[in-house]
Amino acid sequence: MADHGPVEYATAQGNDLPAHELMYERFVHLVFVGGAHVVNVIIGLAIGAVAGHWLVAFGIFVIATIVAVHGFMTGARGSSVVMVVISLLALALTAGGGHAE
Repeated sequence: MADHGPVEYATAQGNDLPAHELMYERFVHLVFVGGAHVVNVIIGLAIGAVAGHWLVAFGIFVIATIVAVHGFMTGARGSSVVMVVISLLALALTAGGGHAE
């Protein structure tokens, strides 16, 4: 058989745990803000397609996109939560509910 040299394993120099933790935190932030943006878009589609209020839906799309970009750039998560609440409020107000006769 062929003669094989000793197996060499590559090892990282130093402690790179802080870099891994930072990348994990960025990933969690991306999922949080991106998920909130997807929820806002779905609520906007419900307002436009189901309730027929496309102008309100377009406003939600635009504002939610601005909020998501702001969240991605600054690291803020609270604004995404507030936007979901505003979208739900807009859905409740445009749903038309029951009418008293």
